[in-house]
Amino acid sequence: MATAIGYAPGALARYAGWHRVAAPCRDDGDSPFARLLGERWLFLPPATRRRFLRKIEAGACVSYLGEVAECRMSRPGRVLAQAARLIGAPLPLGTDIGVSASVSVTADADGQGQYWTRQYGRAQGFPQVIHSAKRFAGRTGIEEYLGLGVGIALRLEEAGGALLFVSDHYFLKLGRWRLELPGWAMPGALTVGHMDIGGGRFVFSLDLVHPMLGELVHQLCVFADPAE
Repeated sequence: MATAIGYAPGALARYAGWHRVAAPCRDDGDSPFARLLGERWLFLPPATRRRFLRKIEAGACVSYLGEVAECRMSRPGRVLAQAARLIGAPLPLGTDIGVSASVSVTADADGQGQYWTRQYGRAQGFPQVIHSAKRFAGRTGIEEYLGLGVGIALRLEEAGGALLFVSDHYFLKLGRWRLELPGWAMPGALTVGHMDIGGGRFVFSLDLVHPMLGELVHQLCVFADPAE
């Protein structure tokens, strides 16, 4: 017989010893990020390396909380952000600042991919939630999948102690069929940055710049490391 709050006695017994699965740090040589960046890996601050050395096993989740510090979009950028809702709205839809932000990272069972869920608060209405998947694959070694088969091949770079994910090309993948999009069909050069600012905090930046239209989107968020 069910209890008043809707579950049968014993239904939660298997959770008696449940605890959150940790994501310990691995050695540099075991990290796909370290392998992709090569000797420039050691130019990154220890705190940055530690974040990307985390081995996220199946069932584990690493979450970072923060807020949006800067956000601007040109008129073409706003049009593009709205059009991109067809593939899951990967770009910010508003320019509210001082609102909450969070990032949660999980991984697939074989450890070759990560799932990123970003949530941005709004001054009004529900927060925006963005899902994407990073896969250690392709000729650049890392790709980000958005929605409806659209993806971005990324290059890992280091500049001034910041870790950068720089777009190499965009592609459309449906099953085994893959089409690399020509330059004229690309929305612009995308650069996503991660820079440590000390005190267990880091800056996440997103910049999308079109060769003819200039800056389309700029976003900067400040996040804090989770408590150990």
